[in-house]
Amino acid sequence: MQEIRKREIRKTANSVREKCKVSGYGIRDLFNECERLGYKLIRYPLGENAELGFATQKDKDKIIFTNSSSRLSREIFTLAHEIGHCMLHLEEGSSFIDDNGTISGKTTDEKEQEANYFAAHFLMPEEEISRYLDLEINYDTGEDLSVLDIARIMSEFSVSFDMILNHLENLGKITTHEHVRLDNEKNSKRVGNLLKSVGGNSNLNIASKTVSIPYEYIEYAIYNYNHNVIPKETLEEVLKCYNLTIEDISDKLVEHVEDELDELDDLIGGLPD
Repeated sequence: MQEIRKREIRKTANSVREKCKVSGYGIRDLFNECERLGYKLIRYPLGENAELGFATQKDKDKIIFTNSSSRLSREIFTLAHEIGHCMLHLEEGSSFIDDNGTISGKTTDEKEQEANYFAAHFLMPEEEISRYLDLEINYDTGEDLSVLDIARIMSEFSVSFDMILNHLENLGKITTHEHVRLDNEKNSKRVGNLLKSVGGNSNLNIASKTVSIPYEYIEYAIYNYNHNVIPKETLEEVLKCYNLTIEDISDKLVEHVEDELDELDDLIGGLPD
């Protein structure tokens, strides 16, 4: 990615962050901030091996989905990543489906790299992480950070241990050697225990399993069912979230023969029984 593009993305991330409520150094509840930013957010536990999230646009609505079966810290990064897609790439009729490989691993896809870069600087701007390291940890570049220091940063910025290590290395705050050392130490001590030992937010290391669906999503589900995108079973699962049945909305449905290949279930893994 060229430096001029990185600068553009950092400016965009900063402009979006300025619209969010920040407590201390980090955005405390990005899920609540979504409405302020103008997005329709859907959270649903699809399972640990399902896709992490997606962003799409229907009419004037920008819709973001996150898989709440992911660890909370990863789900937060997924949400920031999808906001990045919305700000940088989303156009009418387009969508971005993100899995464990595109967000948590290395990717050669330019737009995925840009969304990752946006998310990192949106959640942890360089000036804020530098200020935290200076004022809260009294850290100078070249010194050794401890895994407890990383746990404190993790809790303050509501991000994952791995994301912090990657970001600190990219910012030149730690070396590759330090990255490996801290990662190995983390694996031996476990992140949940580290968070508890510093009085941090241990919920970051577990999945919330939250179900949060805007009421308008009923109309999206009906639209997708009527256009042969989702099967009846998926529509029924959506309706259960609102304590509704097929009979309650039968007047809005178009009868059709379902395709053998369910496009949406292929993309987001389907809703669990």
